[in-house]
Formats: sequence, structure tokens, C-alpha cells
Amino acid sequence: MKKYILAMCALSTFGVAHAHIDDYLPEAKLAESTASLKKGYVGAGISQQLLHGNFEWVNPYGIAYAKAGVFINDDNEPGAQVGFRFPYHLTGTDQNGYYFGVYAGHLESVEVDGENFERLGAGVDLAYVLLNATRISTISVGIGAAEKIEGRNGGKKDIEPQLQFAYSLSFGAF
Repeated sequence: MKKYILAMCALSTFGVAHAHIDDYLPEAKLAESTASLKKGYVGAGISQQLLHGNFEWVNPYGIAYAKAGVFINDDNEPGAQVGFRFPYHLTGTDQNGYYFGVYAGHLESVEVDGENFERLGAGVDLAYVLLNATRISTISVGIGAAEKIEGRNGGKKDIEPQLQFAYSLSFGAF
């Protein structure tokens, strides 16, 4: 039985390897004007309780980002997030507009049974982005879910939906 499963996995992998990636990519909405944009932007912001520095990479399909910082609600535990935003509706002469996004990483820092935990999770967001060659300014609201935490004395924090409000400001670096 294991041989058949292994063979099926190998055949499906070979079949995917021959597919053209262009067939599966969404339309590149930023392709026309990315020549005037910088590719990398560096800045800072706040995502719920996470005060962070961030790096944003603009490509023809949207904006990828990474955030790293500390939680401001307790003992300043470290946290990080990564995400991607795809332009949904552009509203201006630059690349300003509404972007749909996904994110994953540390969503919150909680105390359970006297011990601090940084909860990992993932979610989706809707952002309004002001984007040009010199800066990216983003305000977003998202909904996600963080992992379940159990303390050593029986206390716990269950998986539950949570809102995430975020703002970041970044400037073109290269």
C-alpha cells in the first residue's frame, strides 16, 4: 500500500512540474508602472499590540511584507509577521487603492497562569494603500485566528476570531 501511495505522489509531482506557472498566476495589476516604483521599502508601524519595523517588496502582483518587533502590552516579548497584499481596486494616478491580503505570524501576546505566550496565527485583511516611488502608507483591518494556549495550571486561551488593526509607513530604500 505504501508503494502505491508513494508512486501516486511521484506521478502527481511530475504532472505539476510540467504545468506553466503563468496559467495559475493572477493578472499583474502593478506591471505597467512598477518601473517607476522602488522594489524595496523600509519603515515602521503598529499591528494591534505589535510595534514593529518592516520591509516591503513591491512586485507586479502586489506587495509582500515582513514585520519584526515587540509587543507593547507586557514584557516586550518579540514577535514577527509576514504577509502579501494583492491590489483589488486602484483608485488614483499612483498605485493607491484597496488591497486584499493574507498574513501569518505572532498575532498577540497573552498571559496564562502567570506566563507570557506569543500566539501564532493567520488571517486575511483589507487595506487601503498609498503607494508611489517614495513611500508606502498602509492602513488595514483584518480578521484572523491564533493558536490555542494551555498553561501549566490548567488555564487556557482558546482559538477565537480576532480583529487586527494595523498601520505602517515605509520609504523607498532601493
